[in-house]
Amino acid sequence: MLDITGSHATTPIPANLEEEILRLKRDMNAVILAHYYQEDDIQDIADIIGDSLELARKAAETEADVIVFCGVKFMAEGAKILNPTKKVLLPDMKAGCSLEYSCPPAQFKAFRERHPDHLALTYINCSAEIKALSDIIVTSSNAEAIINSLPREQKIIFAPDKFLGSYLAKKTGRDMVLWDGSCMVHERFSERELVKLKTAHPQAAVIAHPECPQALLDHADYIGSTSGLLGFAEKQPGGEFIVLTEAGILHQMEKRSPGSRFYPVPTALDGGACVSCNTCPYMKLNTMEKLYLCMLHQEPELTLPPELIVAAKKPLDRMLELSKTIASTAIKQ
Repeated sequence: MLDITGSHATTPIPANLEEEILRLKRDMNAVILAHYYQEDDIQDIADIIGDSLELARKAAETEADVIVFCGVKFMAEGAKILNPTKKVLLPDMKAGCSLEYSCPPAQFKAFRERHPDHLALTYINCSAEIKALSDIIVTSSNAEAIINSLPREQKIIFAPDKFLGSYLAKKTGRDMVLWDGSCMVHERFSERELVKLKTAHPQAAVIAHPECPQALLDHADYIGSTSGLLGFAEKQPGGEFIVLTEAGILHQMEKRSPGSRFYPVPTALDGGACVSCNTCPYMKLNTMEKLYLCMLHQEPELTLPPELIVAAKKPLDRMLELSKTIASTAIKQ
């Protein structure tokens, strides 16, 4: 038996860890949701793996009594907001997000007040408090379509990711006011190392998440959300891909695109390169041991004040409604 440090340091970890997690899931009538950036073993045991949009949809629709969210805190908050009667567990409550931290609520409130005629479109990678101050939540999967669905004359604030906002402004031709935030992983990819990989693997397609700075996106053959990048690789089994996003996605890419080769881009570090730094330290705080403990003890539980849930749910509901409308229109066309 293994032990783990933390609030349940004296709780032994069983050798048959996976079996015990599955048993607890059945006993609790729980569903395990996991983001693509989680550790491989967590992805493999999850009921649903997805990007922010897919996980938000599944959290809203689930009939399970307990949602165990293997991701970061803002994702677990989203599950609680969309399905407030459910118990929501997060294996490690310290699993935050650098992008969320770059947008403090009080400062964003003042920013909004300086632009009273602007609609606030906010990337889902933000706190519940920021969602409550927003008009529409978007993900990297649906942001472009939602922006294009708005009247051309509508002025827009985009927060908190300035790189995603800049990319969307370029794609849609909209002049948006951008909040100055960024993801610590995506902004640190090394362009020098990317060029080296392109030289070493000239047949490889460069695929990039739009949270990357424009200088990196300029090298990309395909730009898309995590699910978009996965779909691009899945359609080309046996291909070669240079990947500009968090390295956790490689596990699903390797499973779904058999025979393909993937080259993760290192991040820049003190003038050099760091191969192991292209992972999100917050996402990796969740482990199988912590997943087991949170299900065994049913904590840490994510809770939010009822008034915050009501306020934050409105822009999330608006996102889901617009996404359905856009998808329905696309099918008819």
